Amino acid sequence: MRALCLLLAAGQAAATVHLCGDSTMARGNASSTGGATRSFTREGRFDEVLGQVQNGDWVVIEFGHNDGGSLSSDNGRSACFGDGEETCQTTYNGVAETVHTFPWYLKQASTKFLAKGAKVILSETTPNNPWEGGSFSWGPSRFFYYTWLASAQLGGPDAGAGAAVVNAGFPQDHTHTGPAMADMVSQSFVLGLACGTSALASNVKNSTADLTSGVLGPCISSYNSTVVELLR
Repeated sequence: MRALCLLLAAGQAAATVHLCGDSTMARGNASSTGGATRSFTREGRFDEVLGQVQNGDWVVIEFGHNDGGSLSSDNGRSACFGDGEETCQTTYNGVAETVHTFPWYLKQASTKFLAKGAKVILSETTPNNPWEGGSFSWGPSRFFYYTWLASAQLGGPDAGAGAAVVNAGFPQDHTHTGPAMADMVSQSFVLGLACGTSALASNVKNSTADLTSGVLGPCISSYNSTVVELLR
């Protein structure tokens, strides 16, 4: 498992960034195919990253693609439904397990990283292809809200394509993007930093103007005051 070195503006010290997530983030870091907050916790993957983290490092956590589903046919990844302290009981691979909610797992991992002096970014799930069925269909995932909620409870800040264009951006399946779409997702992430209040924003090379002059548009004001009602 390796950390990433963030591209920085000239004259600034290098920032070490650790990525914890599913296959949409799995490139030379701690992320893994099929990863979920529950499996990362049970398998000790968060703790492995914790062992590498140094004071001042950054940790980006992004899950949600594999955290849904039913415990009645337990795949070892599904979180307990809810946004608080709810728990569910299951048996996975012959072992009894208490399963917690998605926000609970995010907060547990984040609290450990923060206690070690790391700076944590909870990133929302990358979107699936909304044109996969032949007509446009999209709705906010509950995991968008869960991620925002976990960040808010930890005291942190919040950080028009057609069918042909969108489908071309998902050449393999409805989850994993091609190079151009991956670049757009990366730009969206950096713009989220530039538009937000994270201290990491001052380290990225792209200026806000470089990103907002394209299809992503300007920073969204009053996001925090409306996101709960939009995503519930």
